[in-house]
Amino acid sequence: MRYVLLIYDDEKGWAKVSEAERQHYMGEFGKLRQEIAGQYVTGSQLHPTSATTSVRVSNGKRLVIDGPYAETREQIGGFWLIDVKDLDAAIAIAARIPSGPTGVVEIRPLVEDHAQVTGQERLDALVCDWLMGGGVSA
Repeated sequence: MRYVLLIYDDEKGWAKVSEAERQHYMGEFGKLRQEIAGQYVTGSQLHPTSATTSVRVSNGKRLVIDGPYAETREQIGGFWLIDVKDLDAAIAIAARIPSGPTGVVEIRPLVEDHAQVTGQERLDALVCDWLMGGGVSA
């Protein structure tokens, strides 16, 4: 089963971390990726929320906003897509992610069988699959 691990952190807190500590965390990320090579599918660090653009369409009108959709204490700093046996295996990997002193990892299962969902869930699943490089299967 595939899970996306959403890696949240407090950008303001991360900004206070020394360069040596940042390099340590990045090294730990790299080591963990190597250790789970058979289960790690893809992932990426994200630019800070200052680089975010949000789009909302309401009544046929598009509104483009510079910045995140919602102001939160923690922001998504990156993601990993993993392919593991079950939720327990996903939790075990998430618990090993070096998300820093202020981080948290959210685990979300991907919809694997698009035929079992309809409407907005189906659209969300197709978009997610496309974003993850899986193509679109109608």
